[in-house]
Formats: sequence, structure tokens, C-alpha cells
Amino acid sequence: MATGSKTKLKNWLQQRRVTEVECIFPDMSGIARGKILPTAKFLDTIDQGTLRVPESIFAQTVTGSFIDSKILDYTEPDVILKPDPKTIRVIPWYSEPTAQVICDAYYGDDTPVAVSPRAVLKKVVDLYAQQGWRAVVAPELEFYLAAKNIDPDYPLEPPIGANGRPETGRQSYGIDAVNEFDPLFEDMYDYCEAQDIDIDTLIHEAGAAQVEINFNHGDPLELADQAFLFKRTVRQTAIRKGLYATFMAKPYQGEPGSAMHLHQSIVSVKTGKNLFGARDGGHTELFLNHIGGLQQHLQGAMVLFAPNINSYRRIIKEMSAPINTHWGEENRTVGLRVPESGIGARRLENRVPGADANPYLSIAGSLACGYLGMVNKLEPTAQMKGNAYDSKRHVLPRHMLDALSKFERAKELHEVLGPDFAVVFAEVKHEEHEAYQHVVSAWEREHLLLNV
Repeated sequence: MATGSKTKLKNWLQQRRVTEVECIFPDMSGIARGKILPTAKFLDTIDQGTLRVPESIFAQTVTGSFIDSKILDYTEPDVILKPDPKTIRVIPWYSEPTAQVICDAYYGDDTPVAVSPRAVLKKVVDLYAQQGWRAVVAPELEFYLAAKNIDPDYPLEPPIGANGRPETGRQSYGIDAVNEFDPLFEDMYDYCEAQDIDIDTLIHEAGAAQVEINFNHGDPLELADQAFLFKRTVRQTAIRKGLYATFMAKPYQGEPGSAMHLHQSIVSVKTGKNLFGARDGGHTELFLNHIGGLQQHLQGAMVLFAPNINSYRRIIKEMSAPINTHWGEENRTVGLRVPESGIGARRLENRVPGADANPYLSIAGSLACGYLGMVNKLEPTAQMKGNAYDSKRHVLPRHMLDALSKFERAKELHEVLGPDFAVVFAEVKHEEHEAYQHVVSAWEREHLLLNV
């Protein structure tokens, strides 16, 4: 870090009387890993390069176990964490002044750790820049509130709101239903404002105690950082209100799943103009190529958008989730929706990603598919104007192993995301699937125990 940047960082911490700094980074699952240091020690590590973690953390599964990787060194060498000064924020829910800063991982020769999710997204953004393009994204992130669930063997239950009763009916866009949890959402907005997390609209979604937050559009890395911090913020806010907030793709049986819809567009670096909207009000060839890339490569990238066993429980016909890669204007039955907009706001909504996806990898994967479409001039299928649920074509993978198999064969995608990353990510997901195979579920006990 340059001396001037370190001085600004030191002044920022001193002005806010910060006593501790949480140095965090996302692992493959998007879980915040890192170290907590006293402020003085944190500043010392910047000069000395002593803020280190084992490289193997990027090969850690969602259960916390580690894999034997073909790519990563089995001796588990350290990598160096370097804080990104632009990401430092005070953590508003602590009584003691504490900051958090997102870090990038580097080897001793100052090369980025290519399997780090943040590095993967940076690589994709750089590929866009080389073409004179700048990607713009806006996530829409859904989540459920739930009563505290101490025993994981028991199903979740909706929380009790201000009226003293748990929500049972579906209250899409219900204002009074949102107001049941006003104190939680007021704190959430306050915490987000304190952290410069630029959230916009809050709506009640279709599920019981399910809500959606829209982010304002912006730079892909900044929005991934915000989504990463937002998930942590919402979970912490809910816990302080005696509830859980969950971003599981399908936490409730019989209820819609939770998505992370991604709105994405491309502007010219040179002119700043949207490259998706044609002068006559239609779509540019580049926009159609972008859609073509997503259609051709979404199946291979599916495991980035649906990274957990539970993710595939969301991909169900007519349950507010796509099941194929069709595209269409103002059509919410397709995987790739084109919202009505003017030329300057022309964009595509990728409706495939789940809320449980790592935001860095989900955004990187979506942009990578579009990038391949644009550089290879891929043509999309004809627009879907009817009910896409009735179509049997262009179906998405419905199971983890199917998605992993397609990802492992997606060599073009590997080149964009990074071949080493592709291997390690697949290794992590195979290990998680193997761990799940040892689980016997309540459904199996209910229907098989005494019947087969």
C-alpha cells in the first residue's frame, strides 16, 4: 500500500477512535473469513506484510472442512492479505468502535491468489475493460426472516411480528406485512447507511416473512462488496432482534425460494453510453450477443449461481424461479428477462442466481457468460413470448452433480474465470456433495423407514 494511502487509513481510524479492525475476505461460499487485530497492530501489518492466512482457506467447504486440492500446495503455505482502503467501514452494531475492511490475497511475489473469489471478479472486469466496456450491475437480494431455530433437525417457522402472530399467508408487496418488523428494518437501513451500503427499495416477497432488497446500480466489484457486507449486516440485525435472517435458496418447504436477480448492462468506457440500447429504441447486436452468451453458457456456469445442495430445491416450475434459459421482454417466466426501459437504461435481468450464491462468483459468472457471447458474436434464440414453464428446451441443471459435470466441461468459461479457480471450486463442491451423501433426511425417515 502506498504511503499516502496508509496515512489516510491511519487518519480515518484515529478520527473514529477505532480500537479494532476486522480484516475479512470471502471464501468460496461467500462466508466472511479473516482476522481481528488491534488498530495499531493492523497498521503495522500493512508495512510488514504480516497479515497472513493459509492459502488452504480458499479450499474450505461450507461445513468448515478442508479438501486435498490438485492445485493448491498441500503444505498449506501462507498468503498475504492486503486491505482495500476503499472498503473500510465502521461496524455499526458494536458498542466499541470497530472497523471492517475487505482484503485481497496475494502470494509473496505480489501476484494475486487466482482462486480468491474477489480476484476472479476482478479478472472478469479487466477483460471487459480491455474491450473498452464497463459493466454495470444491480443485484436484487431476497431473504427470509425466521424464528430462532436452535435444533437444525426441526423445520424453520415464520417469526412473530408486532401483531403477536406468525405470518402464514403470502403477502406479495404487502405494506402492513413489512411493517410487522419495522424495528428490524429501521436498524437495517441505519446500519447500511453507516456502512455506505447503497440499498434502495424494500418489498415483501411471495413467501411468509420473505423480503427483497434492491441495490442501486454500479460497479460490479463495489456491488459485490456491498452484497457481501449486506448479508452479514442483515443476519446481525436479525439476531439482535431475536430472529434469524437466512439467505438459503429454499429454507421453507412449500414456499418460494430466495433469489439474487442480477441486472446487468454495458457502457462504453470512452463515451459512457449504454451499449445495449439502439437509437431506434430496439436492442443492439451487442445486447443480443450478450444474451446469446448467457444462453449458451448458463448451464456450464449454473453451479456458480446455485452452489449448494439446497440451491436446486428452488429451481421448481412456477415457484417464482426459472427452470430454463429462455429470454423475453417483460416476462418473469424466463431465466433472462429484459425489463421495459429507455435506451440509456437498457439491461438484462439474470433471474437464475440464488440468494445463497457467493455474490463475487455469481456476478463474475453472469458477466463471463455475457462476455463470451459478445466476443464470439453468439446469437440468441427467438424471444420467448409465452409461458416459458411450458417449454422443454434449454433447461437448467436440477441437481448439483449435473451442474458440476457441466461446469467441469465448460473450458471456455474456465479461461475467463481462471483455470485454477475452476478446478479448486469444483473440488470444494464435490467435497460438499460427498458430505451431504452421509446425511439421512426427515423425508427419508418419514416415507421409507416403515414402508420399504
